[in-house]
Amino acid sequence: MDREAQEMVEMLRAILASIDEGIHAVDRDGITIYYNDSAAKLDGLDPQEVIGRHLLEVFPSLQTSTSTLLKVIDTGERIPDMPQMYTNYRGTKVHTVNTTLPIMSSGRLIGALEVAKDLTRLKELNEKLVDLQAQIVSMERGTGKKKSPIEARWTFAQILTQERSMLLLKELAARAATTSSPVLVFGETGTGKELFVQSIHNASPRRNRPFIAQNCAALPASLLEGLLFGTVKGSFTGAENRPGLFELADGGTLFLDEINSMPLELQAKLLRVLQEGIVRRVGDAKVIEVDVRVLAATNQNPIVAIERGNLRADLYYRLNVVSLHLPRLSERPDDIRLLTKHFIEKFNRKFGRAVVDVTPEVFDRFVRYEWPGNVRELEHAIEGAMNIADGPYLQMEHLPWHIREGHFSAKQEGDFSLPHAVRPLREALDQVETALIEQAMRETNGNIQQAAKLLQVPRQTLQYRLNKAQDKEGREQLTKRSASRGKADM
Repeated sequence: MDREAQEMVEMLRAILASIDEGIHAVDRDGITIYYNDSAAKLDGLDPQEVIGRHLLEVFPSLQTSTSTLLKVIDTGERIPDMPQMYTNYRGTKVHTVNTTLPIMSSGRLIGALEVAKDLTRLKELNEKLVDLQAQIVSMERGTGKKKSPIEARWTFAQILTQERSMLLLKELAARAATTSSPVLVFGETGTGKELFVQSIHNASPRRNRPFIAQNCAALPASLLEGLLFGTVKGSFTGAENRPGLFELADGGTLFLDEINSMPLELQAKLLRVLQEGIVRRVGDAKVIEVDVRVLAATNQNPIVAIERGNLRADLYYRLNVVSLHLPRLSERPDDIRLLTKHFIEKFNRKFGRAVVDVTPEVFDRFVRYEWPGNVRELEHAIEGAMNIADGPYLQMEHLPWHIREGHFSAKQEGDFSLPHAVRPLREALDQVETALIEQAMRETNGNIQQAAKLLQVPRQTLQYRLNKAQDKEGREQLTKRSASRGKADM
């Protein structure tokens, strides 16, 4: 090997050694030829214990039929995202998700390479959670009483609002609670989606049955499928007979948060469960009937999620039987005073304080601030201020710096607010139209087709309005330049 080739090999080794994922390569005889430090740490071994030895010698719990590396050597075909549980020769159990690739040279298979992500701790925690939920459900069904520490705690009475749009949403949600139809809740982070979901469950005939929540963005696809639908022993290496969340929620409610983060192939399986009322555990041919009401939430506009390929259109239409769109806190100005007083009272009790209110300056900032974190951000801002306040009023210096300094300013350019004085109706309507178009274009990152869908107008109409606005802006700029030249000539 010449010097240049040797340097390339050393560079490749350095790159592979620096990667966080475990890298394990074997030759076509199953002898390990490369094993990086991340793989050694994941398996609880030293690289020198593995390199130069046969795969099955180091990992005796595997077999030719269960090792993804040996399967790829046998078939020459790539295996993506395969969950695996194995035991090293020291008896340590390891849970991973592996992507295994054939190594080819001049069209000939010479080995296999595996990239492994460690899921040991995550899988252990999820299995403990499922076991705990199974025990809780068993106790509930045996006694008819709710003993779960993981339950729906919120009710509609606890959702504080005096904003007309929110009062209407509470009324609609309360009506929907009496049925078993799916509900889709859409709103930004911190707007109270889970509060509405729990309130729907607690106002429903299923209130004394299980309530189970799962964030679809919290787990990789390989774990999420088994968690939702259950597994049978032997469906993949290390799999055990275990019920999924649908089985545990039978007769009750399953809340799927961030549904737009669920992999598309799982969305197809979820759609089948919603349509047929049956689940099939991973690796099982038998189907199990379930009676589960599914409530779902997304922090992304579902139409945009469909356009971007994050949400299946058929699943959206099945979930969107009842739709609740929660407004941002900045769109609920009448609630800011109500919520501010509520949080002050809450933390007075918690911290043993006697704060009376915020100063007029602070309240003015609250009203003008955009609140990107919505109600949750307001709560945390007041909690932080009450930690350092030394008097009866929360003042500007007690607020987080980004609120105090005016970062994330209250109104973005193009956002519409009512004028302080009465103006000609045509002029006001033009302003509303312009503001809505600009907002739709921001939310869709300038995609005219998606923006037209949000506004529910034909694409050609939106394109005409945009061209008209650009022509008007160009004329205004030309007028300003002409006026500037005129002043300069005087």
